[in-house]
Amino acid sequence: MTAYLITGAKIVGGEVADLLLDNGEIVAVGTNLDAPEGAETIDASGLIALPGLVDLHTHLREPGREDAETVLTGTRAAALGGFTAVFAMANTDPVADTAGVVEQVWRLGREAGYADVFPIGAVTVGRQGTQLAELGAMADSAARVRVFSDDGDCVWDAALMRRALEYVKAFGGTIAQHAQEPRLTKGAQMNEGALSGVLGLTGWPSVAEEAIIARDILLNHHVGSKLHICHLSTKGSVDIVRAAKKRGLEVTAEVTPHHLLLTEDLASSYNPVFKVNPPLRTKEDVEAVREGLADGTIDIVATDHAPHPVEDKDCEWSAAAFGMLGLETALSVVQHAMVDTKLLTWAEVADRMSYRPAAIGQIGDHGQPLVAGAPANVVLVDPAAQRVIKSAESASLSRNTPFDGMTLPGKVVATFLRGTPTVLNGQAK
Repeated sequence: MTAYLITGAKIVGGEVADLLLDNGEIVAVGTNLDAPEGAETIDASGLIALPGLVDLHTHLREPGREDAETVLTGTRAAALGGFTAVFAMANTDPVADTAGVVEQVWRLGREAGYADVFPIGAVTVGRQGTQLAELGAMADSAARVRVFSDDGDCVWDAALMRRALEYVKAFGGTIAQHAQEPRLTKGAQMNEGALSGVLGLTGWPSVAEEAIIARDILLNHHVGSKLHICHLSTKGSVDIVRAAKKRGLEVTAEVTPHHLLLTEDLASSYNPVFKVNPPLRTKEDVEAVREGLADGTIDIVATDHAPHPVEDKDCEWSAAAFGMLGLETALSVVQHAMVDTKLLTWAEVADRMSYRPAAIGQIGDHGQPLVAGAPANVVLVDPAAQRVIKSAESASLSRNTPFDGMTLPGKVVATFLRGTPTVLNGQAK
């Protein structure tokens, strides 16, 4: 394995230091380090070194929808976005509700090599919300599943949600809830409000999300298990989670990059690239989720990378699929929305996009500080770069990025997975 000496990087945006990567570890951190024989030197002057990013919420589509994405293409996009680990959601075909399917996804990730893939198991059989899936078997499988979700659908039955929380408590698992009361969102197309009325699109009320979050926090308090809230999107949801944490109730939550930046006004174009679940909300909601991420109410940023083939998006709004790409643009959006606005420091970005998601997902080899002896999962970012996002240049098989044509700050220059470069000079290896 080739050793790499990274010189002059700002460690999580702070002090300038060199990093020596060898044999899969960070061997040394300091100034004026000497490169061992055969090592390659990377001049990182002006670059920020972060621990490899971890995405707790990715849709890789394989098996079943390889026309939209594969584990290989999805993890390559992840590496280009600075991610060294991704958690693959269970809404594949077949659904990842058995040990066999999660092991298949896990092995595909190992073969791809761009990022470690940790499968998320379905909570219910077929994600149908009627019967618990093989949670224990998935936990005991080679994939060692510790996070379970029916994402794309809500576990709306309170009794079933309670049983799921009780079951995973035995092995320290987490239930990640897609908070959406289905009886309040039947046929919903966009955020409910004055604009949905003007556009003639069925509204998606904030309370459909908030009611499930409040219920599940109380259920989890009763059970004493681990609850994670996926893609929180409303001011009311932030208020509920903040109040729960102040009371000492156990809950973690995520926000997506697109909910940190984009608003419901984009639906006025009727361009289905802006159709997503949960929907884009109001400016007030965007400000609230930014504040929640800044003060720690919202624990992490997760991409909800949701690739779709052209035919699923290039159609009328009502027929289009929900979802947006996110892996390659997440860090740039966070820099634009949170760092450049002084709401987060780069050290806090490392916390929200590496340390905490790794801790929630229980993966010890990721989300570690950049210190000697830690796994050499490192990303180098040029914060001064400006780039125009072009959907045609995406490493994903799909093209449904809502940021097409936008100029965003920051560019991933290099990504190292256990000391092996998956990205160098901004290009996937």
